[in-house]
Amino acid sequence: MNNPKSIVMAIENIAGLIISSPAFKHEGEIPVKYTCEGEEINPPLQINEIPHGTQSLALIMEDPDAPNGTFDHWLVWNIPADHHIIPEHSNPGISGMNSSGKTGYHGPCPPSGSHRYFFHVFALDRQLGLGAGESKNALLQEMEKHTLAKGSLMGTYQKKGTK
Repeated sequence: MNNPKSIVMAIENIAGLIISSPAFKHEGEIPVKYTCEGEEINPPLQINEIPHGTQSLALIMEDPDAPNGTFDHWLVWNIPADHHIIPEHSNPGISGMNSSGKTGYHGPCPPSGSHRYFFHVFALDRQLGLGAGESKNALLQEMEKHTLAKGSLMGTYQKKGTK
């Protein structure tokens, strides 16, 4: 079995997608609406520079600042390649198991302090043969030799009234 860390390293050395959101700027604060203190719906995302030959997209949203290691907030794959926009409050593909033990979007909800939330989007040369509820490691292994490009958007969040 491949090492997921080495898979991530290999994926990082590829062409870049441009990921943005009309809801917040890169390295800016994620609005309350998209967190556990709001509606807890996913923010809208815009994906540009999708390379020719892309058959599907995958998305991993994670918090590397979580106290027990990286917390996976949202795993989605087999997003149609022509989806340059992922609308807010949507499920554009097949959802994997997040770190809360559920499928679907789990909004930012840091126990203390400000955390960083990365939205990583991958352009793939095929649809993935994974069923709903698969793990991040399974997703990374399936993407390993099929990733054409990757891009990331980072937002921050701190619960109101915490330091």
